[in-house]
Amino acid sequence: MARKIIKIDREKCVGCGLCIKACHQSAIGLIDGKATLLRKDYCDGLGRCLPNCPVGALTLVEQDEETSSAPTAPVSPPTGCPGSQSRSLNIAPNLTGGCPGSGAKLLEAAATANERPAGTGLPSNLRQWPVQIKLVPANASYFADAHLLIAADCCAYAYADFHRKFMKNKITLIGCPKLDEGDYSEKLAEIIRENDLTSITVVRMEVPCCAGIVNALKNALSKSGKIVPWQIVTLGTEGTILED
Repeated sequence: MARKIIKIDREKCVGCGLCIKACHQSAIGLIDGKATLLRKDYCDGLGRCLPNCPVGALTLVEQDEETSSAPTAPVSPPTGCPGSQSRSLNIAPNLTGGCPGSGAKLLEAAATANERPAGTGLPSNLRQWPVQIKLVPANASYFADAHLLIAADCCAYAYADFHRKFMKNKITLIGCPKLDEGDYSEKLAEIIRENDLTSITVVRMEVPCCAGIVNALKNALSKSGKIVPWQIVTLGTEGTILED
């Protein structure tokens, strides 16, 4: 029986690694600076990585099931990192251990101290992983009817009560328009287009470079063709709310 798998044109590949971040199955890796399909049988054939390739080096091809189960490169197979699978948890775990993978998982933070694991301190309001705009899968289940928070990554350090004030009951995405390469607008447009979001809140710092995250959202809304209620909150570098 034939099924679809990814084919990578190594001549076109520039080794940016964006397809690796987009692959939920850890099927793609870098070998000699080029993207390589490490295991054909790990490829789910859904093509989530295709839109992330800036040079069009990825295509979907049909291959017989028997031949698609063989490794394509002499490397160790992925170790089954829990970060590569979507999952729902009752209590937010300690994210400092294990693999910092880019797979989607929903974290339901405990509401009271008695529901928290011993020694974890204040409850986290983080509801999903990953949080970086470029790493989050656009079709993750936690986006359904979500109140979306898009924040400049400095904000959580500037505003002491960031979790309770801004993150509570929201799906959180972070980024730095000055330091991150590329534009967020395409990724945000994909998230808005593929999901029914309830609202969007942008939290930015007062510094000029943070305007990039606002402009990215405006462009994303225009490209998505959807109307979603949104607002901007500006924080001062001294940790105050300047504009809400």
